[in-house]
Amino acid sequence: MPVTFEHATLPNGLTIISETDPSAHTAACGFFVKTGARDEERSVMGVSHFLEHMMFKGTEKRSADDVNREFDEIGASYNAFTSTELTAFHAATLPEHLPKAFDLLADILRPALRPADFDTEKGVILEEIAMYKDQPFWVLYERAMEEFYGSHALGFRVLGTDDTIKALQRDQMKSYFDFRYSADNTVLALAGRIDFRAMVDRASRLCGHWTRTGAARDSSPPACRDSDFTIHDEKVTRGYLLVVSPGPAMRDERRYAAMMLAQVLGAPDNSRLHWALVEPGIAEDAQASYDAHDGIGSTFFFASGDPERADEILSVIDREVAGLVPSLTEDDLARLRNRLATSVTLAGERPSGRMHRLGKLWPYLGEYKSLEQELDSINRVSLDDLRAVAEAFPFRPRTVGRMLPKAKG
Repeated sequence: MPVTFEHATLPNGLTIISETDPSAHTAACGFFVKTGARDEERSVMGVSHFLEHMMFKGTEKRSADDVNREFDEIGASYNAFTSTELTAFHAATLPEHLPKAFDLLADILRPALRPADFDTEKGVILEEIAMYKDQPFWVLYERAMEEFYGSHALGFRVLGTDDTIKALQRDQMKSYFDFRYSADNTVLALAGRIDFRAMVDRASRLCGHWTRTGAARDSSPPACRDSDFTIHDEKVTRGYLLVVSPGPAMRDERRYAAMMLAQVLGAPDNSRLHWALVEPGIAEDAQASYDAHDGIGSTFFFASGDPERADEILSVIDREVAGLVPSLTEDDLARLRNRLATSVTLAGERPSGRMHRLGKLWPYLGEYKSLEQELDSINRVSLDDLRAVAEAFPFRPRTVGRMLPKAKG
């Protein structure tokens, strides 16, 4: 039987969407809240990610141990994530256990936020921040976002900083939660062997009392900055390079062409940067990627290698970018279509993948786009589309960041 899209909205504004597949062997559900680092005030930077941790610390009905034990008892695969723009809590199970998994997710979405748990978890967050300080890419990425977006919240750090986390108070978190985790700012995504009407009824019983707050986001595109910086770190022995420039926003259909350009430039293997930098031994790693956001997108270039060759690596990236559009061929396009179609299809083969795709797209688009429609959008991209998006987003303005070893002596 074919996959069927189903949709309902509760009176309080909670959106429920599903790709129902009676032939599936599993089922998945997830709450996707349209909130992340870009929705925070600078003084509470990191509160979204901190809240994600607190959701698993217990509710008025369950302790943290109860939450973990009950998920384990039904064999659920469950997790959560926080990004710049979304926070999500999800689980995949056998179909007969989905109602229980949903009950658990709905319960933890209204956490107790006990002061003692808050104080304990604050130490965990600070340890996580410290751990990421030892990862060169992450340090470079966070600084690059701050430079590129300036004062705009898209440059905020998802984990926050030592100072903002230390200063954060439990009541500040509660205020943020009460406003941003509202029914009308949340999407419940379902996929697999689902009794949709029964799940809507269940959501009405368990989530129907959630409040509506009118939480919204300013998605107007921010100004992006040309900048160049270098971080010297005594702990690194290699050179790391990160370049970021603007791209199409999530609601812009040109995002498919931008995604293809990033693939042809810097897919992990068999890309322009791989052959120009990695194969000749100029760099150890060289990749490009594209990421879409509300109001704007971004294209990244990342490379690592001998610190003495950092300028040479950047020069080769510039050369490949400059020569990209004139050199594009129909063969390039065919390979890109096949690669992306395979990637999208593999992600959608299992209910958990479909649930994630639904939950991540709906908060941006506010409408359904099937896997088949997405594949069609990919297959419709032409060479002229690739040239047009490269002209509209010419990898400028850009922020160039380097991390190099600290000079001895």
